[in-house]
Amino acid sequence: MARLSFAGVQEVGRLLGAVRKAGKPVVCHADEYNNGTMLLAAAGCSKLWLSPAGQVDTVGIAAQLLFAKGLLDKLNISADYLQVGKFKGASEPFTRESASPEARASLQGALGGVRAAWIATIVEGRRSGDDKGLEAALENGPYSPAEAVELGLVDAIGDLGEARSDAEALAGVEQTVARFGGSGRDASVPRGLVDIYRSLSGASAVGEPHVTIVPAAGSIAMSSGASPLGGSDGIGERELGRVIARLANDKSTKAVVLRIDSPGGSALASDLLWKRLMKLREEKPLVVSIGGMAASGGYYLACAGTKILAEETSIIGSIGVVGGKLAVGHALASVGVHAETVAANPDPLRANRAAYMSMLTPWDDATRARVLTSIQSIYDLFLERIAAGRGVAVETISPSAEGRLFSGAQAKQRGLVDEMGGLDEAVRVALDLAKLPGGTPVEIERDDMSFLDMLAASDVDEDDSGDAHRGVDALQTHARRVVVDALASAWLVPLPELGTFVGSFAPLLSGERALAALPFAVVLR
Repeated sequence: MARLSFAGVQEVGRLLGAVRKAGKPVVCHADEYNNGTMLLAAAGCSKLWLSPAGQVDTVGIAAQLLFAKGLLDKLNISADYLQVGKFKGASEPFTRESASPEARASLQGALGGVRAAWIATIVEGRRSGDDKGLEAALENGPYSPAEAVELGLVDAIGDLGEARSDAEALAGVEQTVARFGGSGRDASVPRGLVDIYRSLSGASAVGEPHVTIVPAAGSIAMSSGASPLGGSDGIGERELGRVIARLANDKSTKAVVLRIDSPGGSALASDLLWKRLMKLREEKPLVVSIGGMAASGGYYLACAGTKILAEETSIIGSIGVVGGKLAVGHALASVGVHAETVAANPDPLRANRAAYMSMLTPWDDATRARVLTSIQSIYDLFLERIAAGRGVAVETISPSAEGRLFSGAQAKQRGLVDEMGGLDEAVRVALDLAKLPGGTPVEIERDDMSFLDMLAASDVDEDDSGDAHRGVDALQTHARRVVVDALASAWLVPLPELGTFVGSFAPLLSGERALAALPFAVVLR
């Protein structure tokens, strides 16, 4: 479960908790409990076992932010970024050495909401009789096994075999059958919440009335090919758009559940997908289930839902737009490479404007003003899309915009989310909206690209020997590689799990001018 978000472990814990409430013992064993796995275990387990050499690392929730301005300064790379929304902060990793007061306050407020849900869930699940003592202990680890038992964080110390024997005794059985895990599955492949739902439900059907779950995880781009910044495949407008169009015309799909876990990315791709989702919603119920986060472009997609559900510990919001570029002309000059712009119009102002998206030269003030106007228009469109999707006025959305972040519970209070719940609850809502019986099958979508699709997509990637490596374009290609290598060293090497978040900035390196992306690479610990 280490690869699941806080919202993901809370959801799995609630599913196990339903088994526990039904009177069946749920015995959990771990070599180590951290903030996330303790949340899962407390919500779902009747009895917690801990290995004798293990520990409980409940130490409180924090998000660590990375800033690369110092590195960019050393490389002589200029960061030209503009943003709309004073809490947005998406450009700050490139333009500041620490968070602005506004961005810090926004993030801290969201973390406070996550913390409140984390504490409440664990205290309620453990039922220790000393709620205040347990609450205080949750942020004061790490604890040895003996300390964890004394504080009521776990119940017993022993190895997996002892925990299994205890489970058999509590259940009154003599034999154990493995139903999950322990198979020949490749351990290097992370198991997401949708895969877990597939394993638990086992219900699927093609050709008869059913609900379809569509996973949408990762950063958003026009195509979900490998990110130049090392992120996962993510959400591609081309690929997800094809799935949405097919489901809109599929008569056997009576409702769709879109499972979103995304920090955002391309504003253009987000808007194109929003239109497709709104068209799908006209045909059949579209229920959005938010996992770890639906931030910025992720919420752009979510707001198209007929209903939106989230966990209390989900991260939601960051409604804002940032745009800009990294200019490496000075860096190249320092190693003897000089770039010169020759424009058709000899006016210097017009020459600068003609090459305004070039990574070789920084913006002048007039160009920055024009770009800011353009980004403002995209921000205004973002608010209009949310208002249309949620069926409210723009003025109702504005107080929750400007880049502010919220926990799932806070988002519900502000009307950004309709209900608290996970994927299982989202399926139930979809069944109700489609007026389908409870036993209706559930199909989980996989976008299997046909051979013709692959041929059609093959011209996206340029060969290294192509025309893109001639003249000034060759310098820009080299410049992009310099930037990618620098960012990879700053972020992805020490913390590879941040790849998806850093990858949300990849569209800027592809020539797009605006992003709807989460500020910072936020990974809760």
